[in-house]
Amino acid sequence: MGLQDRVKAAAKNVEGKIQETVGDVTGNQKQQIEGKAKQAEAQVQNTVEDVKDEVKKIVD
Repeated sequence: MGLQDRVKAAAKNVEGKIQETVGDVTGNQKQQIEGKAKQAEAQVQNTVEDVKDEVKKIVD
């Protein structure tokens, strides 16, 4: 497991949630979409780390 990669993904997720919320409050659709995109990217990063963990379990 890449702890550093998981921390980066968590930070990107939080950043995305904040950006989406700011977009909601201000009515800025671009901010909302960009925030959701960052959250999706973070989810992909976490999924990649999960796959790496599972492969490592199989190999070990």
